[in-house]
Amino acid sequence: METGLKCPERTATVVLSVESKKEQPSFEEALAKLETIVESMESGEVPLADLIARFEQGTKLLQVCESRLKEAELRIEQLKKTKDGAVAFEKFDTEREV
Repeated sequence: METGLKCPERTATVVLSVESKKEQPSFEEALAKLETIVESMESGEVPLADLIARFEQGTKLLQVCESRLKEAELRIEQLKKTKDGAVAFEKFDTEREV
């Protein structure tokens, strides 16, 4: 049994996950790309293979948008303060009346 060896697989995984976070678009960029994809899919002029690829890309962009919104929601909850200056964690209501 050898000791002192590093596991290259783990290092690669960490590096890849850090790089993928840096490459993620902002909420606004992801939303704009998602809207473009939806419009092209709704046109009915996209071949099936492209439709599937765009659906997969749209799903990933949707996850980015949801993640960014969740981060914003948590930040808002953390920033709310009571009148006396104490921090009050309140649930952020995401439900809107239509």
